[in-house]
Amino acid sequence: MKRKKRNQIIWVIVMSAASLLMLVPIIMMFMTSFKTMEEIKSPVFHLFPQTFSLDNYKGAMSNGSWMVYFRNSLCITGATVLFSLLFNSIAGYAFARLKFRGSKIMFLFLMVGLMMPPQVTMLPTFLIMAGFPLAGGNDIFGAGGTGLVNTYAGLVIPLVSGSYGVFLCKQFYENFPRSLDEAAEIDGAGKWRTYFTVYLPNSKAILATLGLLKAVAVWNDYMWPLVMTNSEGMKTVQLALTMFKTDSGVQWNQMMAAAVLVALPMFVLFLCAQKYFIQGIVTSGLK
Repeated sequence: MKRKKRNQIIWVIVMSAASLLMLVPIIMMFMTSFKTMEEIKSPVFHLFPQTFSLDNYKGAMSNGSWMVYFRNSLCITGATVLFSLLFNSIAGYAFARLKFRGSKIMFLFLMVGLMMPPQVTMLPTFLIMAGFPLAGGNDIFGAGGTGLVNTYAGLVIPLVSGSYGVFLCKQFYENFPRSLDEAAEIDGAGKWRTYFTVYLPNSKAILATLGLLKAVAVWNDYMWPLVMTNSEGMKTVQLALTMFKTDSGVQWNQMMAAAVLVALPMFVLFLCAQKYFIQGIVTSGLK
């Protein structure tokens, strides 16, 4: 008993040290957001700023149209998460609870997507979006215009699907007892009604987990908005952070201030969904 308690204490100490180590970059970012450039460039490192001032935050927010950047990121992230939760949960339900010909082969091909880096499919996806028929001045054959380039739809559509989301939902729905399907069938409910009235209301944990993972990935995405947008009015917050890098150098104080504000929504989202996130990670891994 004493040995078990000692091992638990050691485990807590090790995990606490690891957690603190992971928090170091975040703490340094937050502290740097209050420092002046002189303090940052000083050869003597100080974790805490000599004076706390909000001048960096005021200067950062006055540099560019940050209301537009936050609006774009919120719209793109919100739409992507909403449609991802719907489509991925439906696909996961179909693979987990429905028996149809070719399901195993389809799921195998779907899992191949987990092994493929997004950089491989970025160019083909861009060409598909640019050649989207009857959009952005394109004709029915997808020629003559810009398609979905520089639009919300072009940014959202390729990010909606995801092999990991389908896999996560499938694992979660496989834990449901078969008696639920039998009871719904006895009551005369079809497959769609069973999904919307039985499975979906009991999917808070997995949907919160998937939604949080998707929101963080889309909010922090830099490459896809960089490829798909070419105007100031379509910039996201991640693209806007590059404004602080100029020919004369990087304005680290204002960049860190802007980075704190950019990261804040994801911190709040995680704190709100933490309970369901942990529950979803645990239950989706059970067999």
